[in-house]
Amino acid sequence: MAQIITMPRLSDTMTEGVVATWLKAVGDTIKTGDILAEIETDKATMEFESFYDGVLLHIGIEEGGSAPVDSLLAIVGTEGEDISALLNKNTEEKVTESEAASTEPKSEETSKSAAMPAGVKVVTMPRLSDTMSTGTVATWLKQVGDSVNEGDILAEIETDKATMEFESFNSGTLLYIGVKEGDSAPVDAILAILGPAGTDVEAIAANYKSGETTETSKEEEVKTKEAAPAEKVSNAPVQSSGGRVFASPLAKKIAADKGINLSQVKGSGENGRIVKSDVENFTPSAVASPSQAVTDATNKVAAVKPFVPAGEVFQEEIKNSQMRKTIARRLAESKFTAPHYYLTIELDMDNAIASRNTINGLPETRVSFNDMVIKASAMALKKHPQVNSQWREDAMVINHHVNIGVAVAVEDGLMVPVLKFADQMSLTQIGANVKDLAGKAKSKKIQPSEMEGSTFTISNLGMFGIQSFTSIINQPNSAILSVGAIVEKPVVKNSQIVVGNTMVVTLACDHRTVDGATGAQFLQTFKAFMENPVTMLA
Repeated sequence: MAQIITMPRLSDTMTEGVVATWLKAVGDTIKTGDILAEIETDKATMEFESFYDGVLLHIGIEEGGSAPVDSLLAIVGTEGEDISALLNKNTEEKVTESEAASTEPKSEETSKSAAMPAGVKVVTMPRLSDTMSTGTVATWLKQVGDSVNEGDILAEIETDKATMEFESFNSGTLLYIGVKEGDSAPVDAILAILGPAGTDVEAIAANYKSGETTETSKEEEVKTKEAAPAEKVSNAPVQSSGGRVFASPLAKKIAADKGINLSQVKGSGENGRIVKSDVENFTPSAVASPSQAVTDATNKVAAVKPFVPAGEVFQEEIKNSQMRKTIARRLAESKFTAPHYYLTIELDMDNAIASRNTINGLPETRVSFNDMVIKASAMALKKHPQVNSQWREDAMVINHHVNIGVAVAVEDGLMVPVLKFADQMSLTQIGANVKDLAGKAKSKKIQPSEMEGSTFTISNLGMFGIQSFTSIINQPNSAILSVGAIVEKPVVKNSQIVVGNTMVVTLACDHRTVDGATGAQFLQTFKAFMENPVTMLA
């Protein structure tokens, strides 16, 4: 019997998905576990496997197409099976959902479609994140008049999560660019038009532009255009005699940090595009001539003069990425909606240091102080579940499972991978899982499910030498623990001043769910576990 496969919900906040690639074609035999397609979600491009055996009879969403969750994705059944009833049922459901709209005059979209010349494809701003409402074109890798093949990278687009390469799902000539480099546009706004060379698409572009609802008023658009020349001075790629230098955003950042002129770097990417490895492997001495080196040295000597305060005011404007905007919005919401208060306690870490040295002395065993903090937090949360809670307007939710989010700094901002059921893990299991999740987060290979469902969060800046700090609560959690560095200093033990090792931790609490006494009791339990690590092994 034929089975309908719908667009999966690969994230708890996902509303629609994009079919990046079909790995099976109509007529192919499918087995349970086979990868059907690659689906783009808000966090990553994920493989979607079949839960049925049979033959792929129908594909409902072509490559590059997007559709809401639960839309018809495919139909699997027996070879030659009649699926017209299923297709008709799906069509009827769509008609039912759009009955109200059908009574209105024909939309502009219909007229656009009807007037579309043969072979012309309109490319719109993709939704690359569930929270993404606008996208920013960081770099165009193709220009008007360039030939584009299916799979070519058209542009790099900034989302709220990262800067992602956006590839073409069609072939043709790039006839029109709707969003300039550095500019932003809403999801589904016209991004580009592809088609046969020489096709006049001005009317098509005008139709789409007139139908788009943008957040920017005409007055703001004028201001943006007026400001564009100044913006290009700081954001445009380095110019060379051969024209604009193509480089990825990461390559540009590394080059800027190292003071490398990109016009001197040879790119190994598509169409000579400069990528990260090109900049990292670049040797300035390979291009600097001896005469230039002498000139540079002479200039440096000549520059040693009495200081005269005649400097120039210099500023650099860096556009906020979509990820940075999202971080700012969510942290502001947390700070100004949850009444924060902070509890700080100092720990004696002598026993923890001794215990860690003993554990790490075992073969193939490695435990960090952060692993011990996670384990102690998880066990303390089991004893004080109200700290492991969430606030809702109608009720307070007490979580009796412990999922600890671990804040990880990444290139574009901050991610919080989640260690599920941390209280049930050993120290070595915690260490292995944290290392795996942090690696995935930094390489942008982490799955949406691995960043969901936290009940408590830990932020550790001790490895940077920070002795104490406070954090903003990662909602909907009710608390976050800030962990400082271990410091060697004089302490009093048995009425004697001796050298000891201490660590300061600060618990930020949401006063709506965690009272001061409750937070203090949690910290006392946490302190007892950390100062006597053997109790965590019971």
